[in-house]
Amino acid sequence: MRLLCLSNGHGEDTIAIRILQALQQKSNCSIEALPIVGEGHAFRNANIPVIGSVKVMPSGGFIYMDNKQLVRDIQGGLVKLTLGQIKAIKNWAKEDGLILAVGDIVPMLFAWVSGAPFAFVGTAKSEYYIRDEKGWLPRKSWWDDRLERSTGCIFQPWDRWLMTRPHCKAVFPRDRITAQTLKRFDVPAFDLGNPMMDGLEWSGSETFDGLTIALIPGSRPPECFANWELMLQSIDHMSDLKRPMQFLSAIAPGIDLDQLHQLLVSYRWRSIDSNTYVNGYGENQTTLKLMPGQFAECIQRSEIAIAMAGTATEQFIGLGKPALIIPGAGPQFTPAFAEAQTRLLGASVTLVPNPSQMSAAVRSLLENPDRIQIIADNGRRRMGEPGAADRISDRLIEILHAL
Repeated sequence: MRLLCLSNGHGEDTIAIRILQALQQKSNCSIEALPIVGEGHAFRNANIPVIGSVKVMPSGGFIYMDNKQLVRDIQGGLVKLTLGQIKAIKNWAKEDGLILAVGDIVPMLFAWVSGAPFAFVGTAKSEYYIRDEKGWLPRKSWWDDRLERSTGCIFQPWDRWLMTRPHCKAVFPRDRITAQTLKRFDVPAFDLGNPMMDGLEWSGSETFDGLTIALIPGSRPPECFANWELMLQSIDHMSDLKRPMQFLSAIAPGIDLDQLHQLLVSYRWRSIDSNTYVNGYGENQTTLKLMPGQFAECIQRSEIAIAMAGTATEQFIGLGKPALIIPGAGPQFTPAFAEAQTRLLGASVTLVPNPSQMSAAVRSLLENPDRIQIIADNGRRRMGEPGAADRISDRLIEILHAL
């Protein structure tokens, strides 16, 4: 048995690896990967061989947010890279095997072009962007989501055309409402959950007699450093809460801690030991910890998040916890991205337009326990229960045996 995984982004790589590792534990399938975005470090670190050409583009993979990013990517060699990747996929497909596409239409299109059987994990789209269980979401313009509303599905007709090709053996949407919608279009959709919620267990017992807030600045430099500064500004505006607080910062692998340190010092934080900082004195002293590579612990220990990320924010609210999001300069976490995230995650996220408004947003949460319960139920419903990677791998094994 052979399987080639195509993915197009940092979060998508993480999801793909969870599924592939579950598959490795149950079969002797030969597994390789081709990350369409980035250099594939996550796959190599997981001992999954990478084929074809890989390269970091200026946009970091977010060309859909800004046409200027597309121009920069083309100047940076996007066309040559894409043609090389398609050639590598076609060469791989000359022998029998299954392609697993993870992300959006791009890896699914590459899979279809190869002519090989494929399965698709749809991480990028959800019916929640346009509707919830009660109906269509209000939009600013009558033109917003016009095509999706007229066709009755968040996936465009060309997406669904690919999903209904004979070579498409399975589609794994990210949530139940999307799976139910796709089934109405004769797509082989399976409601097996969202792999984003796998691998987030933490068995520690750290306690703190106060409010613990996670800081999630994103995973892509240099954007994450600009996001980090907005978060430090937000903390400055929270001193009027008059309660013990600690901040745990989820730092993605590869982020330069020295740059984070320099910004902390510029905002009057004092280093007391490795990756631990304090601000203020006596009863007003606040602690901030950098936690590189400790994402699960960070979000499990925290009650609220200040977040400027995609996948990581979704994982946090999937635990049933509220996230406060600040629109940034991008290229990922722009005002448009933040607004879309409020539709995707519903009541679980609150858009805070400016760091100066963060204190009021936190206070509103703390003073409304009924809202906290609504947020808990909403997050778990939208993100699903853990174990999706295991369930998806079982289905992939069935498909591989049937080829």
